[in-house]
Formats: sequence, structure tokens, C-alpha cells
Amino acid sequence: MKDVVFGQIYPVDSPVHRADPRAKLLIMIVYIVTVVFVPSFMLYAVLALVLLAVTLMSRVPPLKVLRSLKAIIVLAIVTFIFTVLLNDGAGKEKELETFGFFVNFGPFYICGSGLLSGGRIMCRIILLILGPTLVTLTTTPVDMADAVEWLLTPLKLIRVPVHAFGMIMSIALRMIPTLFEEAQRMMNAQKARGACFDHGNIFKRAGALIPVLIPLFVSAFKRAGDLADAMESRCYNGGKGKTRMKVLRFSAGDVFAMLFFAALLFFVLVCTYNWWNWGWTEFFRMDMIEPV
Repeated sequence: MKDVVFGQIYPVDSPVHRADPRAKLLIMIVYIVTVVFVPSFMLYAVLALVLLAVTLMSRVPPLKVLRSLKAIIVLAIVTFIFTVLLNDGAGKEKELETFGFFVNFGPFYICGSGLLSGGRIMCRIILLILGPTLVTLTTTPVDMADAVEWLLTPLKLIRVPVHAFGMIMSIALRMIPTLFEEAQRMMNAQKARGACFDHGNIFKRAGALIPVLIPLFVSAFKRAGDLADAMESRCYNGGKGKTRMKVLRFSAGDVFAMLFFAALLFFVLVCTYNWWNWGWTEFFRMDMIEPV
């Protein structure tokens, strides 16, 4: 749990840290949409290179960003396995003609189409985790909450409590590292009393976590109550008439970054759908081998 990076900021001075949080939030949304539309490993490689360049600009150690995968690597592997085993492609004959192998055992299959589909899904999950993680590592919770509040501003017209959403997000991001640290302390205390969390089947491990989860929930509710009392004692009124210590302004670099990622999304869409039948797009789709 000490390696959990979501919700923690890496405090260095870099162009990415200084960027407007609203720009980073919009770029993250465009990035997620781009990843969803990517159909080939070549385009995944392009996105990975862009993400690596942004990581180097942010001066955040790449290994620290990669640590965020520890929480979902099992999910990614299980998704890959099920995608492969439950995908029979286009049938045995076409799979043998295209890829040269087709294995069938009962209701499960191993074929080229299934391996390609599983690999794409695994790449998609990994990139979808790394991008938002880099945003949280370079943006304070307060700035992120302000960006979310700004993005939801139109909802004020229908009396949606936008500021409350921003405040909830800010508190949640601040509490994630704290709760993980407290859970680690409780697990260490239980280990000192003879508890074992690393051995036995999944049911025994889940049962061993009960003495940790119950006091953790109690502690979380106590912290929430203390925070509510602290906010009330400081006359918090839901953000009415609130002024900002830091006025958010878009810079030329923010505009350039947003235009770049918008152009990247357009590039991916062109390579995916090839509306104008441009020949060069085939290079970025050459690994999309499908049985015919």
C-alpha cells in the first residue's frame, strides 16, 4: 500500500505542474477518448511515446508512474486471459489460413484473433490508468477540485451544487493516501498479533482482512465527523460568496497543449476510419490482421 500513487502529488517544478488544472482536466478527457478509439498496436505505441514525453517534461520518475499499475495488473491479466479463451475468431479454417494455429479445448479457444484482441484490451487498460495517474501526480487536489467545478459550471443553471462536487472530490483525493497509510498500520498491528495476510486461499485471506476493514471504516467515519465539525466551526457555508486565492488563467502553453491533444485525437480518428482513403494511414493499421 505504500506504493499507491493515486491522489498523491509529486512536488517538483515543471511545465506540467505549472499548467492550468482546467487545461490538464480537458486534456485528460481528450486523452481517454483517444485511447478508447485506438484500434492498433502502432497507434498504442504512438500514445505511449506521447505519454512518455509528457512524463519526462513533468520530471516525475517514470517508475513512480508505473507503480500505479500494481493495483490493476491482475485485472488486466485476467481480462486478457478471458478475452483470449472466449474468442474463437472467425472460425477454425480462417484462423488457420491467416495465423497458422487454432487450439480448441471444450468451450475455450486460443487463436490469433483472440490474442490480438486481448493484447489491445490490455494496452487500453494500461494507458487508461497511466494518463490520469500522471495528472494526479502533477496537480494538487485543490486545483483539481477547482478544475472540476469550472467544468461543471453550466450545471449551475439547473441548480446543481457544483461547488459541493468540487469539495467532495478535493476531500476524497486528500483522504485516499491517508486511508491507505492507516490501513497499512492496522495490518502491521494485526501481523504483530499473529495474523497472516499472505498465505492460504482467497477466502482465508479475505477473512483475515475483516479485523482490518472494520476499524478502518470506523476510523473513516470518525475522520469525516471531525472534518465536518472543523468546517462548521470555521463557518463554512457551502461556498457561497467564495473568492479564490489563486485565479486560474490559461497560458499560451496550455492552449498549445490542448490543441496538440485535439490534433492527436483527430489523427487517431483519421487512421481508424480513413474517411479520405489516404494510403499512409495503412502504416498505422498494418498490425490489424483479421481473418477474411
